[in-house]
Amino acid sequence: MIRSSRGRGRHKVFIGMAPGVGKTCRMLQEGRELLKEGTDVVIGLLETHGRQETIRQAEGIEQVPRKRLLYQGVTLEELDVAAVLERRPQLVLVDELAHTNIPGSERKKRWQDVEALLLSGLDVYSTLNIQHLESLNDLVAELTGVVVRERIPNRVLEQADEVVLVDVTPETLQERLKEGKVYAPEKVPQALANFFQRRHLVALRELSLREVADRVEEEEPTAAGLRERVMVCVSAYPSATRLLRRAARLASTMDAPLLALTIQDPGRFLSKEESLRLEACATLCQDVGGTFLRVDSSDVLGTIARVARERRITQIVLGQTLRSRWQVLLRRPISERLQQQLRGLSIDLHLISDTTAPGADTEP
Repeated sequence: MIRSSRGRGRHKVFIGMAPGVGKTCRMLQEGRELLKEGTDVVIGLLETHGRQETIRQAEGIEQVPRKRLLYQGVTLEELDVAAVLERRPQLVLVDELAHTNIPGSERKKRWQDVEALLLSGLDVYSTLNIQHLESLNDLVAELTGVVVRERIPNRVLEQADEVVLVDVTPETLQERLKEGKVYAPEKVPQALANFFQRRHLVALRELSLREVADRVEEEEPTAAGLRERVMVCVSAYPSATRLLRRAARLASTMDAPLLALTIQDPGRFLSKEESLRLEACATLCQDVGGTFLRVDSSDVLGTIARVARERRITQIVLGQTLRSRWQVLLRRPISERLQQQLRGLSIDLHLISDTTAPGADTEP
């Protein structure tokens, strides 16, 4: 891809707790102001969902025609990156950053389309709901009961030049919903009974506020933040990705780098399913901004301790499963044995409960 002589473009993300808080309108409003000031602004892709206020805010801003694709006999539309690059504006407005593109598109995700625009030197404004952040996936599912399928890597938000929180109270958002400003009237009762319950919105709002607050703190990191380093020990258990996300949230809270360590016994071959799980962990680790490290060793505890010393780790996250009565009687849990190996080091252990790996007391 040919890069512009101006280098990488600047990325501004408007983030909120849920659909309907006003992210798209805020993006359009700022775009209109810049347009009045003489900036060449276009809409690369806009999802109005029939919302009249959004439609009004878009008036007067040029929209680059979308790319039309045929999928399963239906013509669908996506952001046309090539058309935007040919038009070459100064600023492109792109809605719904976490969107998954139609199969057959040049790139799988819209955030990848935005990355292509940024690399070409164009500035981009985009929108995002907090539940689409990769490291929060498990937590959002626990809080709301909704498993979010469309997600973006944490690094996309971390690399953004500016993040703007668009916030309203849960009560205000519920009122907007009832007034038909978010979804069609027939969808409102179901939305209020599920995702838009007040307790869900309160939790999502707290996540949004925390995410933006953490970003502000990162701009002036404290000495304590610079000292912390988090390591999570993962294996081929089904719960490994959940454990990794928990560790990523801990690292984010502490403004600390994250290392995911997996230790493979050279004398044991992994099954295809186990290999795929570890590959998924490696990909997820990259998505949440961490480093994935594979070490071949038959000495699990010794290796954990050695890597912790070499990498100056201050926090270790382990998965802990239920142990049978015989396991309790026959040996101490791995966490206690690891503490012996770590004697003399100032390292905190975090044991995350897990019931999906019977027969073992911890991960790895």
